[in-house]
Amino acid sequence: QVQLVESGGGLVQAGGSLRLSCTTSVRTVSSYDMGWFRQTPGKERDFVADISRGDDRTRYSDSVKGRFTISRDNAKNTVYLQMNSLKPEDTAVYYCAAKYLFNYDYWGQGTQVTVSS
Repeated sequence: QVQLVESGGGLVQAGGSLRLSCTTSVRTVSSYDMGWFRQTPGKERDFVADISRGDDRTRYSDSVKGRFTISRDNAKNTVYLQMNSLKPEDTAVYYCAAKYLFNYDYWGQGTQVTVSS
């Protein structure tokens, strides 16, 4: 019912920037809380950032606060994650997710972000 597709990942040097995009089905971005998570091999999937459906309130993990910015474009049914000042520890598979009530029930396939030192 809710389809999420991430794009924009790639290889970047430390200190560089990337912008991830998550395109989705009609109404999803405007009607759901949207979040970004990331995961590395052998580790749990960690929260990165999210944005609320009603008033665009944003939250960030401490590790990315001040460097990453989450935003949404309801007309394009797209949520973005602008990543600046990237560090090697940011290397992970990044996932877009949607939440209507309490849980993130819908997930994309993920996009790889690799930051070289």
